[in-house]
Amino acid sequence: MPRKRKIKIKFNATMKDEMDNLDHLFYNKEQEDWDTAQLPSGHHDRFKQRLTKNKPKRLLPFYLSIAAMLLLFLGLAFHYAREPKTKEYQFASQQNKQTDSIFSVIITSKLNEIKDKKSPENEKIIADAMKQMKQLDNDYDKIIIELQKNGENKIIIAALISNLETRISFLKEVLQHIETNEHLMSLRHEETT
Repeated sequence: MPRKRKIKIKFNATMKDEMDNLDHLFYNKEQEDWDTAQLPSGHHDRFKQRLTKNKPKRLLPFYLSIAAMLLLFLGLAFHYAREPKTKEYQFASQQNKQTDSIFSVIITSKLNEIKDKKSPENEKIIADAMKQMKQLDNDYDKIIIELQKNGENKIIIAALISNLETRISFLKEVLQHIETNEHLMSLRHEETT
């Protein structure tokens, strides 16, 4: 037990010395450096007036700004909802329009079949086919521009149908090539097992 008292006494003595040092430090500071000047009367009111005077005024109330943004977003949403999702071209005759839509459905169907066959083995074939299709699509767009400029005539309609037929036969060949490739891969796989 005597040890505990000794530590306690030593701790108390250390605390007392530190308190004396702090009192001495603040006593000297209070006399030398502390700013104890009083603010002039009305200082708080003048400061408050300056703050309220410098507030920027809003041109539009807050609720009008929100209403304008909502109106803008609704307008954009309505515009994009009305926009057609696919390319539709204007044809003079109903027969040409039907022909174009029939070929377009077949082309879309074949493209979906090719995309469904996508695999690591067929990736290069499909990528090359998509590049070729892009070129054929660009040619088709040029034909359509000519058709809209010059109207429907036999040469332009023949070029249009030829392009559509070329795209369909090309997609059929790509599908056949993919199926042949898959068949060869399965044969190689059977031989190794």
